[in-house]
Amino acid sequence: MTTTGKPKPLTGQELLDKVTSMGNADPKEKARACGYVTYTKNGQERVNLMQFNNALLKAIGVDLGTSDENGSRGRAPTFRVSVHKNGNILIGAAYTKKMGLKPGDQFEIKLGHHNIKLERVD
Repeated sequence: MTTTGKPKPLTGQELLDKVTSMGNADPKEKARACGYVTYTKNGQERVNLMQFNNALLKAIGVDLGTSDENGSRGRAPTFRVSVHKNGNILIGAAYTKKMGLKPGDQFEIKLGHHNIKLERVD
């Protein structure tokens, strides 16, 4: 994905043609040349090799279904969270989506020794 105002990354046959034309170039260079680059708030470049590889697979007819239809980027759930400075723990949409949760679903919080358990209230 690119920042606003920049062209979208290459896909399909256009992507395959560009990669083929680059021969034995480094994979990061190929990804960069095909537009699979983002920039952090500090202006540091990040080459998105995973998106690049997924686009290559899709271009040759292998769709792993690894991104949503909107092309939004995001991180895959790691099933690990941190306590925020204000003491809150944010579970995140990736987890609630995976469980099929909807707004208004309720949970009971059970505290254990070194753990917190959420049980869905039916």
